[in-house]
Amino acid sequence: MKTTSPIAIIVACDNHYVILLAALLKSVDHHHKSGENIEVFIVDDGITSGNRKKLASSLVSDKMHLNWITMDDAIPDNMRIPFDRTSYPKNIHTRIFIPHFIPERFEKIIYLDVDMIMMRDISDLWNIEIGDHMLAAVMDPRLKVFSNSWGGILNYKELGFHPDTKYFNTGILVINIKKWREENSAVTVVKCISDNEKFANYPDQYGLNIVMANRWLELDPRWNAFASDECDDPFNIHFIGRKPMYKTYDNLDEFRKIFFEHLNRTKWKNLRPIGESKRYFKKLSNVIKKIPEFFHR
Repeated sequence: MKTTSPIAIIVACDNHYVILLAALLKSVDHHHKSGENIEVFIVDDGITSGNRKKLASSLVSDKMHLNWITMDDAIPDNMRIPFDRTSYPKNIHTRIFIPHFIPERFEKIIYLDVDMIMMRDISDLWNIEIGDHMLAAVMDPRLKVFSNSWGGILNYKELGFHPDTKYFNTGILVINIKKWREENSAVTVVKCISDNEKFANYPDQYGLNIVMANRWLELDPRWNAFASDECDDPFNIHFIGRKPMYKTYDNLDEFRKIFFEHLNRTKWKNLRPIGESKRYFKKLSNVIKKIPEFFHR
């Protein structure tokens, strides 16, 4: 699927994680050496005007353009975010609805979790031909469809899945927007999560893996290299678990140093690591925000 449009990236972020977003976008900016413009669409889950200005002033490249989208505008009127028992922010579910609010001039887009650092030119990922696949992604090294752990698809037998079906991590996705729109995939994913609520421990990842099963292109695992694992040449580092801005960060130290190298190129330079109390307050806040969803199931 070739396109002459600018490179399109989408992220979702709240005010607490804007530090991660700043480092991520700076890493994309820093490693982008080809000539394409980059259109960044940010689903804004309460980022303050001051932090929006700090983020914009941290990105000096004339090739990167920020587009702000509110959470309300990211959720179609006839849909709602699936119920979610986790302490993850609600905004992660907006990736299900991306084809509904991204301008129609784009036929594909790169989705990135904000807890990442790009180590290659984003154009290398953008120019991967995904053909007629629904998306391109990296297999999750921790999980399989057949899994007795908290993740995976625990009811895979009832759904008719072979235990060897590949399971992808949703932290980085190259999405075939045109095909998602044609098949109205957002509706199908939301219904899948709702119908299997008690099994959907990572709700959006669960639903996407079921609906997109065997219809996605497997990327080089270095595009989603977990910061907990050794990798000599990561294309993109994913800080699963404790984030590198926390005092209790527990992944590989070499990757934390890379994170701060990029963060120190932004208006958040010389940030002091954040303590556990703020981390737990953030998790509690995420849970409280989801309470109204419980009464609308």
